[in-house]
Amino acid sequence: MNLLISVGGWVGIGVAIAVVLILIVWTIATYNKFVGLGTNCDDAFSTIDVYLKKRYDLIPNLVETVKGYAKHESETFAKVTEARAKAMSATTVSEKIAADKELTTVLQGFRRVTENYPDLKANVNFLDLQNQLRNIENELVNARKYHNACVRELNKKIKSFPSLIVAKAMKLKEREYFTVDSPEERQNVKVQF
Repeated sequence: MNLLISVGGWVGIGVAIAVVLILIVWTIATYNKFVGLGTNCDDAFSTIDVYLKKRYDLIPNLVETVKGYAKHESETFAKVTEARAKAMSATTVSEKIAADKELTTVLQGFRRVTENYPDLKANVNFLDLQNQLRNIENELVNARKYHNACVRELNKKIKSFPSLIVAKAMKLKEREYFTVDSPEERQNVKVQF
């Protein structure tokens, strides 16, 4: 009888050790998954940052080209320059997202101004700069999509049980999506021939 109790005790201890080891392995795997997802989000935002820098570098050339044709649009030029400076000085992800939204809105107003000058639209330098900006905008759209996909995966993992236990222990918070908030961007594109 004592032998059965001691065997049962050892089995119980073995099961307890196995459960603890499984929990340790699961915790380490979950921690590493969070690290990987966080790194993916950081890399994705870094790509956005590169395209934003290209965009910021292109804007002064575009403004200078347009200034020659639209001298009385100084308020628009000032807004573009101010929004660009604010966007370039943003340091956190949230600040960069907010500054980019503001710059995108201001650039849409700038584009509307350029539509009023047919001579400008025929200028080769302006057309080249406009094409470069369009290409950068397209790359930004793709980079934002990838970033948002990475953020979605991380946020899902942070909110899912049981991984949320590890997320709370790591003090992880949900990341912010890089979204389009201006009403102009949500409207259908108007095509004219």
